[in-house]
Amino acid sequence: MLKERVLRVLPGRIRVMLEKEQLEYRYLQEVRLRIGKPLLCICDGKERMIGNQRDGPYIVTKEDVKEMLQYVSNYSLYAYEQEMKQGFITIEGGHRVGMTGQAIIEDGRVKNLRYISSLNLRMSHEIKGCADPIFSYVISGNRVCHTLIVSPPRCGKTTLLRDMIRQISDGNRWLDGMAVGVVDERSEIGGCYMGIAQNQLGARTDILDCCPKAEGMMMLIRSMGPQVIAVDEIGTAEDIHAVEYAMHCGCRMIATVHADSMEELRKRPLFDQMIERKQFERYILLGNQIHVGQVEGIFDSRGSLLYSEAGKEG
Repeated sequence: MLKERVLRVLPGRIRVMLEKEQLEYRYLQEVRLRIGKPLLCICDGKERMIGNQRDGPYIVTKEDVKEMLQYVSNYSLYAYEQEMKQGFITIEGGHRVGMTGQAIIEDGRVKNLRYISSLNLRMSHEIKGCADPIFSYVISGNRVCHTLIVSPPRCGKTTLLRDMIRQISDGNRWLDGMAVGVVDERSEIGGCYMGIAQNQLGARTDILDCCPKAEGMMMLIRSMGPQVIAVDEIGTAEDIHAVEYAMHCGCRMIATVHADSMEELRKRPLFDQMIERKQFERYILLGNQIHVGQVEGIFDSRGSLLYSEAGKEG
């Protein structure tokens, strides 16, 4: 199913080349098209150029980008203006096509994009059970610990977050099912397509799709009464304040942030203050040196190591 959905939106020439590559689509993460540049794929955390031995890497053309935009938008880019101004279009299956080009500015805000020069097809992967190893560390007395997933790009943080949401919503051996509110600002967690989540997030999950995180958290608290709130990639002062507000309202928080290490995270003023105040009770650090999504360490609110990939517990 993933292979068919990927190939369906790719230009004809690129589709033929990828079929010849015999890719392991379950490990495929990205397909990148940049006009005048080599065609690239990211598969299992490794980059590879697509082409052939005789001619070398395939160089993406304007026609390739135009053709792919037609497929992605069902031949009507105008209908996707709201999504394009955020820099992406979500396709069936929850996969996302990011794009860059010339921004059209109106009243100081991005209204749309034109002269698209780059496309990035990012796969939405569901790996059910990938959160199993961390649950004994993030559940305390049938209560979810405030948890921050810390990860560099392409290390599986959204995949881990997605499975945590599903299991918390449905319940598992560690806890009973709970009401979960998800603010999915970039349609990456639920992968909503025409308003319907393409990824399985559990029976007790409510999703606010394409909604700013800070505003969305407030909306969920006021309207849906979630026991747990989950968001991806916090970073602004508004995000932090909304997270703190949700915690004070009795909601358990699960969030992600981009950082290479706990040391890097501590260097950021906003997060340094949160760590100092011990607001998050667990930190899950991901990496990809051995495999994508490896848990390099789980830390408590003080930053003490509870678990490492090597199997050593603090």
